[in-house]
Amino acid sequence: MKFITEYRDPDLAKAYLEEIKKTVTRPWSVMEVCGGQTHSLVKHGIIRLLPEEIRMIHGPGCPVCVTPLNLIDKAVHLTLERDVILCSFGDMLRVPGSEKSLLEAKAAGGDVRIVYSPLDALEIAVQNPDKEVVFFAVGFETTAPANALSVVHAKMRGIKNYSILCSHVLVPPAIEAIMEDDESRVDGFLAAGHVCTIMGTLEYYPLVERFQVPIVVTGFEPIDLLQGILMVVKQLEEGRAEVENQYSRIVKEEGNPAAQDMIFEVFEITDRLWRGMEIIPNSGYRVKEKYSAYDASRKFDISISEAEENQECIAGEIMKGIKKPMECPNFGSKCTPENPLGAPMVSSEGACAAYYHYANLGSAVE
Repeated sequence: MKFITEYRDPDLAKAYLEEIKKTVTRPWSVMEVCGGQTHSLVKHGIIRLLPEEIRMIHGPGCPVCVTPLNLIDKAVHLTLERDVILCSFGDMLRVPGSEKSLLEAKAAGGDVRIVYSPLDALEIAVQNPDKEVVFFAVGFETTAPANALSVVHAKMRGIKNYSILCSHVLVPPAIEAIMEDDESRVDGFLAAGHVCTIMGTLEYYPLVERFQVPIVVTGFEPIDLLQGILMVVKQLEEGRAEVENQYSRIVKEEGNPAAQDMIFEVFEITDRLWRGMEIIPNSGYRVKEKYSAYDASRKFDISISEAEENQECIAGEIMKGIKKPMECPNFGSKCTPENPLGAPMVSSEGACAAYYHYANLGSAVE
């Protein structure tokens, strides 16, 4: 299959590994920002095969994981107390709120439905004109165009019983926050290819200039990741700090202007609280005033205070790259996908879930 099998070629993977081993001369810490990249690194055994000088740090690139408790509590409140139909992607359902997850809310009688697109949720609103329908709009810049499009369609079609609960977060401000953190020890970054498909690469140049760290936009297959790591290591060994694009078959410097236009038709940039971390300035989207009728937080005037995180969960330290999942004393015992203490154990892009499911598997590139 084009753009799949050739990026899983074992011989090519071994060649890249050999080139990395020949290039590296000292320890370097490289952060892959996206949780999808984390899963690929762990699933395919790349973590084990890299030379010991290279330490891969797993970043906060899982939007489900960084969705604040407050917003999950709002979603639970809407379905149990406001009798709305709450639509969501499946990986949000098991993420714990302060008291209940959406799955537990569903078990308690809430009308919670898994959808594959916000436009599916919009059609549910059309089919149920006597019920309010809310789509839990979670994601990085990648999913923002489709979520914005659903709002535009709702307004164009005069569908008044549809709204979104917005929890969009942005990658470049997260990288900035990581680099400003005194505990951070990141020498270079693998940036998320799908985000850059939408937003392009221009946002990363100021970060490279300010912090003097290489940023390589990278895909998600084993060859993508190995080539991206090699590109970062070469920059570090040569004393360079540049934006490079490994994922050039998909990503263009300007990104997707039509998708960006759709985002900024509906959303504006705002400060956002990242679960397990802190409020990061200018790191999220909120619905513009002109579309306030489709903003669930305004429409339902929900006021729920932020609850305290589970003190046994070290998700914040894991998402900042300070600790690895297996350094958590509760990993695989008190915290499992069936009974998670925090979001990274249950999300399909969470670092803890990657280690739980794949860390003991053999490598696909050996």
